[in-house]
This record gives sequence, structure tokens and C-alpha cells, in this order.
Amino acid sequence: MKIALPDMEATAALGARIADALRPGDVVALSGGLGAGKTTLARAIIAALGHEGEVPSPSFAIIELYEPPSVGLPLVHADFYRLEDPSEVEELGLDDYRHGAAMIAEWPDHAGGFTHEPACLSIALENVDGARFAIVERGADWLERPIWT
Repeated sequence: MKIALPDMEATAALGARIADALRPGDVVALSGGLGAGKTTLARAIIAALGHEGEVPSPSFAIIELYEPPSVGLPLVHADFYRLEDPSEVEELGLDDYRHGAAMIAEWPDHAGGFTHEPACLSIALENVDGARFAIVERGADWLERPIWT
């Protein structure tokens, strides 16, 4: 599915659609080049989950956690850009953070990818001739969710 994101309102709307369908155990895997809009979409999802404060990019910390009541469900926001090898994910203790939480993963390929997981929603952000698009691929667990039909 290809979704045009002509402005911040469209990005916020996509973030809200994702947040409405998000469940513990889900992964929203955001890929695209530098400046493609991964963190912008992540912030839109986190805001739609109810977080009202600042949403720092986890580029340096790698993992930022959001817990209720500031969000509707536990959420891990991870930016794997700085990982040099997917094996480093084990050193981070990612599985412990993910237990009972949803995750937004920027640069998922640096962590070995998550597309093999049925609860993965993969979104590739692309800028083509000044226009931004989201290319969405749904894992099996996302196929029957009403907002995607």
C-alpha cells in the first residue's frame, strides 16, 4: 500500500491510524534514508498514543521508553542507526524492553530486521521529486485490522 504524505497533517493522520491499531507485541519498522521522516512519523504515533511531552530522537540513547499513563500502552521507541552489527541488539536487552510493549523501530535493518514477525508493520518512507510517500507492508497480524481494509 502506498500512502502520500504531502504535509504534517497527513503524517499525523497516518500516525493516528497506526496508534489506534497498535497492540502489545507489535513492531512498527520504519525505514528510509536520512531525513526521510522516520522520527517525524514515530513522533506522530507517540503523540496519538497520548504522550504530550517532548519526544526526543533515540539516536544516541538507542532506546526510549514510554509507559502509561503518558501513553495508552507501553511503548519502546528504538533507533538502531548506530548499531554496527545486529548481534548488538542482545547486548541492549531489547527482548526485556519489548515484553508487553509495542515497539517503533527506526533503521530496523541495523538490528537484523523484524519483517519475519507476524506483528510487524513495515513502513518505508521515500522522498520522490519533493513528495513524501509511505510504502506500507503488513505482517499477518495486521491484515485483519479494520483501518487497513
